[in-house]
Amino acid sequence: MAVKRNNDTRRSYRVEAVARACEILGTFTSPSDVLELKTITARSHLNKVTVFRILGTLVEKGFVDRVGSRGYRSRFQPIMAKRYRIGYASQSSVVPFTSVVTDGLVEAAYAAGVELLVLNNSYSPTMALRNADRFIAEGVDLVIESQIAMKVAPQLSAKFSAAGIPYIAIDIPHPGATYFGADNYKAGRIAGRYLGQWATKNWRKEVDQIVLAGSDVSGPALDARLTGMYDGILELLPECRHVPSFHYDTKGHFDQSLEVFRKHIRLRAAHRVLVGTVNDPSALGALQAFREFGGEDNCAVAGQGAVLEAREEMRRRKTRLVCSVAYFPENYGNCVVSLALDILNGRHVPPAVFTNHELVTPENVDKVYPNDMLLKSGRTAPLRP
Repeated sequence: MAVKRNNDTRRSYRVEAVARACEILGTFTSPSDVLELKTITARSHLNKVTVFRILGTLVEKGFVDRVGSRGYRSRFQPIMAKRYRIGYASQSSVVPFTSVVTDGLVEAAYAAGVELLVLNNSYSPTMALRNADRFIAEGVDLVIESQIAMKVAPQLSAKFSAAGIPYIAIDIPHPGATYFGADNYKAGRIAGRYLGQWATKNWRKEVDQIVLAGSDVSGPALDARLTGMYDGILELLPECRHVPSFHYDTKGHFDQSLEVFRKHIRLRAAHRVLVGTVNDPSALGALQAFREFGGEDNCAVAGQGAVLEAREEMRRRKTRLVCSVAYFPENYGNCVVSLALDILNGRHVPPAVFTNHELVTPENVDKVYPNDMLLKSGRTAPLRP
């Protein structure tokens, strides 16, 4: 009996090996992308062994370059279906950490062929909401949000959700957003443990006070840094559980921190004070207050962020800014733009992506940041002699 052929049947000329190679090349979203094997495997949804073997062939044939011992970079300009337009709301133009993040995002967006609309939240919840409306009116494809006022985070989420615009929240988690930034508790604990080590070595574990300086407007997110610091101190110095502790809101600003610590020193002078702060401007403000009272030797201060101003302070002889925790904001740009393109291209992304952390001290600051002398940076949180 003759079998009737289906006229809709089409012969497939698909070559699976070539298709897989294309999937792998498609994981690179910009010419500057340097991806590890695990990242390429996750993005391509292929078997790790298959990815490794195909990458080896692509490297051999000159389509992909090896970068270092673990990285790969495509030699092709990625083909994008459209030129994406991304909105970026900067926290402020005067915060050193944010300025570095902004510069990195602008450079990474340009390299990836992405149009970046940059607006300034100016530390204002009202301005953040206005900027959200502007992004929606402009019809951006995705928003990168950097603002610390938790009270408006649900409103921002509702606006973007209603407009069908995905968004990434930097450093402060927002409802419905993909988070990118610090593992705040972990970063705080790293600094707290070092304060405990420092007090053990220099004060023989004798501590009179623990002072924590936070930013209440940002809610529990940044407060987790201070919780981590306190737990880190107690891990090394459990006897400090009975030491008087104080929590102040310095709003993460140098000037506010300076005033808060001036008042604290006048009212509650002590000889051995461990100070943990939510960021480096607060740490530098606290340190300046102790200097003004001639009591710098009475404190040991830990910051967060390891911004240039803090690194310069740690290079000063006998400084009592004993540590900060680096988040490497100079790397945020490439990471966040790559994350944004993954979201826009329908790739699976985790709900939270954490940056790397590293303890920076006066002893290792030149090793962690060997190129600081080459940088030219205007100081926004001034250092004092």
